Amino acid sequence: MKFLVKDKYILSNSFHTIVAPTEGLYKEKGSKFIAFAHPVSNENEVKIIQDGLKKQFFDARHHCYAYILAGNPEKTRTYDDGEPNHTAGTPILNQIRSLGLQNVAVFVVRYFGGTKLGVSGLISAYKDAAADALSKAELLEVFPSTNIRIQCDYADLNEAMKMVKQFELKLLNMESSNYCVLDIACKDEMLDLVKNKITDLEIIGIRLILEIDL
Repeated sequence: MKFLVKDKYILSNSFHTIVAPTEGLYKEKGSKFIAFAHPVSNENEVKIIQDGLKKQFFDARHHCYAYILAGNPEKTRTYDDGEPNHTAGTPILNQIRSLGLQNVAVFVVRYFGGTKLGVSGLISAYKDAAADALSKAELLEVFPSTNIRIQCDYADLNEAMKMVKQFELKLLNMESSNYCVLDIACKDEMLDLVKNKITDLEIIGIRLILEIDL
């Protein structure tokens, strides 16, 4: 399992997610548990993935899942799809939570092998299938951000770009006509620093116009 830390700042509201989908597998007494871990950002994405898996594995007995979405408080849901309560969704959720992940959904498709596994057996099977998928994931540290726009004259563009570099802002787009327009993703906890910097620059005659929440 690899970690990619995308920023040198230590921010209190950052979280880890997974970079790309991964798969896992667990077999027990003829039953096969196929797990799929996905990065997600909202409930609609979860539904789209779940619907796709149901079509792909239409002949499976159960389609269970759990997810954690970033937020304050975080959003969670579990789904047992006919398995005894808390034997599928909850152990899947606990595997996501044990790694401290958010914006992650794990789906486990079960093909019944003819032998019942019992409550403890089911819990172990769904847990191990989810763990197998997550163990193959590359993790990414995410810093919540706000899209901002900075407008300035050509004469002040150099100072604007210095600020982008100083605060490690992500430049999304830059346009120029009669003046320069920079669309930027700014980490939420850096936003006040950016505002203060623009105020300081204005004092010495450098005018950057800031728009927030585009």
